[in-house]
Amino acid sequence: MPDRPLSTADFSYALDSALIAQRPLPDRAASRLLVLHRESGAVAHRSFRDLPGLLRRGDLLVRNTSRVIPARLTGVRDNGRPAEILLVRPEADGAWLAMVHPGGKLKAGRTVRFGDDATAEIGEAMGGGLRRLRFSGRLDPPALMQRYGATPLPPYIERPAEAGDRDRYQTVYAREDGSIAAPTAGLHFTPQLLAAIEQNGVGIADVVLHVGPGTFKPVQAEQLAHHSMHAEWYSLPPETGARIVDTKAAGGRVVAVGTTTARVLESGLGSGWTRLFIHPPYRFTAVDALLTNFHLPRSTLLMLVAAFAGYQNVMAAYQEAARERYRFYSYGDAMLIL
Repeated sequence: MPDRPLSTADFSYALDSALIAQRPLPDRAASRLLVLHRESGAVAHRSFRDLPGLLRRGDLLVRNTSRVIPARLTGVRDNGRPAEILLVRPEADGAWLAMVHPGGKLKAGRTVRFGDDATAEIGEAMGGGLRRLRFSGRLDPPALMQRYGATPLPPYIERPAEAGDRDRYQTVYAREDGSIAAPTAGLHFTPQLLAAIEQNGVGIADVVLHVGPGTFKPVQAEQLAHHSMHAEWYSLPPETGARIVDTKAAGGRVVAVGTTTARVLESGLGSGWTRLFIHPPYRFTAVDALLTNFHLPRSTLLMLVAAFAGYQNVMAAYQEAARERYRFYSYGDAMLIL
């Protein structure tokens, strides 16, 4: 670790673009699994199917049950040219926060039409690349997404979303609509694998965090303390909180499925909006083990993983994964940190 506070530049790394997974594997559980032991820094190369045997009886696996919405809408501007709207979240007064493209052309007062079904009026800029929109017409935004929406694949997947992505860019246990990016560590699970985990005496508990646009964005500020996180809605229900307490009291480990789950667990019991930015140095209080995918350079997700497993351990593990030709990012392989 550098003999100074870590900066954003310390989380840069080179990656062969051929390692960026453009499509999911046909079998969710066929992904590779790099196991990192954070005390020693040792790594082992396994299959995701080995996960049940890597967990211990009495552990608690906590997962994020948020569901990805088909939030990427393509409509027509006043001049007949296309426009893209990425819906982020509804506001209490019925308006929506969204990201729009081309942003420079879609000033306040301009409209985007979706056939004869609805019109979106562009409102004021809200900061962080977000605009406030109001919809009118016979279809409300949820119905509009079902008719005109596409799965909001991240920009490093260099192809249009396909019909199969609606299912595959979704965990098998997703229930609560609200995310515009998948909690990708959960994409590897199948019903059969979850059943095997429970049969081995590992509990499963649920939380919710609706993933927002910040997950796609590298940190721009050079000093980590200057970065401001997008607010994301989360819920850690009392029953999950009670199971966490019981698990720790009995000597079991709380295993977070993904950085989103880790942020919920560290945000605390209840529900609301979290801007928690976890980066080194940070002392985790709830999470004992972390299952995660490989993340973008300069991303808050990579910084969270480094805070959990140690900066040098994580950067060395990423180099090892690249040498071993692991598949990176949303549709890529996974890492288990114990």
